[in-house]
Amino acid sequence: MKLKNALTVADLKSMAKTRVPKMFFDYADSGALTEQTYRENESDYSKILLRQRIARKLSGRSLKTKMIGQDVSMPLALAPVGMTGMQHANGEILAAIAAKKVGIPFTLSTMSICSIEDIAQATNVPFWFQLYVMRDHDYVRNTLDRAKAAGVSALVLTMDLQILAQRHKDLRNGLTAPPQFTPKHIYQMASRPMWCLRMLGTKRHSFGNIKGHAKGTDNLRSIATWTHDQFDLELTWDSVKWIKDYWGGKLILKGILDKDDAKAAVNAGADAIIVSNHGGRQLDGAPSSIKVLPQIVEAVGKQVEIHIDSGIRNGQDILKAKALGAQGAYIGRPYIYGLGAGGEAGVTRALDIIRAELDTTMALCGERDINNVGAHNIYSNDLN
Repeated sequence: MKLKNALTVADLKSMAKTRVPKMFFDYADSGALTEQTYRENESDYSKILLRQRIARKLSGRSLKTKMIGQDVSMPLALAPVGMTGMQHANGEILAAIAAKKVGIPFTLSTMSICSIEDIAQATNVPFWFQLYVMRDHDYVRNTLDRAKAAGVSALVLTMDLQILAQRHKDLRNGLTAPPQFTPKHIYQMASRPMWCLRMLGTKRHSFGNIKGHAKGTDNLRSIATWTHDQFDLELTWDSVKWIKDYWGGKLILKGILDKDDAKAAVNAGADAIIVSNHGGRQLDGAPSSIKVLPQIVEAVGKQVEIHIDSGIRNGQDILKAKALGAQGAYIGRPYIYGLGAGGEAGVTRALDIIRAELDTTMALCGERDINNVGAHNIYSNDLN
């Protein structure tokens, strides 16, 4: 299938599966343990029913809005995804360029293949950066300094990964970046010759924000050891406060799934929170993000900007989240599928598909302005 013939994110997923080595496709397309939460992140959106309205003026529609004060062409940002540069050579750069052209924020992961400096040089516009808090606080401060120097306009602090959950596909695949050269890994890469050719054309094969920036991380083995040992088991709300003070800019807290934690995030000074279960990749058996969104909006919606990720696969999902009180949404897997399917053009195709779905759904709900979407656009739903 050609990119122009892809009509849905599912089409792009099918294309990516044939073009990306299995270990990296599985990394993006999997959850923790039984993957119950991963599945319900998607299926719970189907339980929300939209109100169709007719005889409304529908010309002059607009999806433009703001996320943490920043103008966006639609209420959407690209979520931080680790090892994006293993889906396609220079993947983070290509995704950031696509986001820039569409007019939405791109969020770079700490565990990216391309570095903070790579993105700044390639896009020349402010982007967002996601931070994992490491035990090595000197590394954290150095990384924040690099982000400031690169013009990062918002820091996304991930709160739900102090310890890495069991992700069985990754364990079975022996996932590393760059990949190990075992017979299994060599076979997977050899079966994707275009992927290999692109990777041969780039120098970016490992974690660009870690290699050479943390103590003793000059090779694959040392990076793997450092990363495994570094997630901070002592992360507390006090940690958030010192990071906020050191950062000094916009702060978004990611991984909020409980109303009491949402209240604590407000007290810690967050400018926005992301209702998220890490795409179903951490606590399996936790509720879907969309299921807990209404209670979090009720608890803190007047005090802080609320965003959401995990499970969004189309434009209708974004409108449903907006109707339930989210000011913005993030996608990870949909743009990763596009990237694997066709690089920058594939990411653009994914965003075009989602934009069209969101616009059409908004119109059929009788709205012309995304900022007017609210609870009146859906039927009362019982997600319990």
